[in-house]
Amino acid sequence: MAARTPSPSQTTRPAGYRVTGNRAAGQPPAGDRGATRCAHCTDGLGKPRPVKPGSFRDRVHRNPSVAIAYRIAVFTAGLLLVLIGIALTVLPGPLTIPPVLAGLWVWSTEFDWARRFFATFRRKALDAWRHARQHPVSSLAVTVGGLVAAGVAFWAVGHFQLVDRATTALGV
Repeated sequence: MAARTPSPSQTTRPAGYRVTGNRAAGQPPAGDRGATRCAHCTDGLGKPRPVKPGSFRDRVHRNPSVAIAYRIAVFTAGLLLVLIGIALTVLPGPLTIPPVLAGLWVWSTEFDWARRFFATFRRKALDAWRHARQHPVSSLAVTVGGLVAAGVAFWAVGHFQLVDRATTALGV
């Protein structure tokens, strides 16, 4: 089998050329769009938000090992809240919005990408809340009706022993 020769486009890059995320390392971003990953970020969590001198985050970020542990803890806490919000989507009404907003807020304290996403999500959540306040009867009817339907479903599963019947039918 013959060795494949590289195409001219594969050989024209300078020796120090590196790509990180979707930007070439060392190249300034075009506007403020695209990935926020920087060439010196090695933790995979993106560019950290600017730190005010003398703040708690400044003291944390002075020690690199503590900074990484702090960023991972912030990411994990935000992820937990977002996952709780996603798990609550099975319930009707706006119950999913507060935990997701809290998770995005936690992330936005440390990550610049989350701050931008949080601003958009917060604006949409406020619009939904405003809509619910303008139409209280329909919002209440949908929320109460959904909660009643969920309650009936949970009652039926327990009363008619549907889990036991399903496991028996499946032979588990």
